[in-house]
Amino acid sequence: MDKVFKALADGTRRHLLDLLFANNGQSLGELCKQMAMTRQAVTKHLQLLEEANLITVVWQGREKLHYLNPIPIGEIYQRWIGKFERHRIEALNTLKQALEEDSNHE
Repeated sequence: MDKVFKALADGTRRHLLDLLFANNGQSLGELCKQMAMTRQAVTKHLQLLEEANLITVVWQGREKLHYLNPIPIGEIYQRWIGKFERHRIEALNTLKQALEEDSNHE
């Protein structure tokens, strides 16, 4: 999980993930065209994303295609975000039930 958070801490890597979300399965060349940095710099960022398991690669001939792997982000959601959201949903459900009871008593 530490590698995931470290990878997500960088704006360039988040931008690469956004690019893959918009158009999954891009080559290094395609990603480089959309980035204002050298091919070598993009490669380093992609390596960190791959090490964090945020992207997976598939070789198609001599070309390496990069795909977004949503599982680690889903795990972050479940562990860090989902548990806070549950309380909000429960509070809204309780409010809904109270309002429905009030309207039935009128």
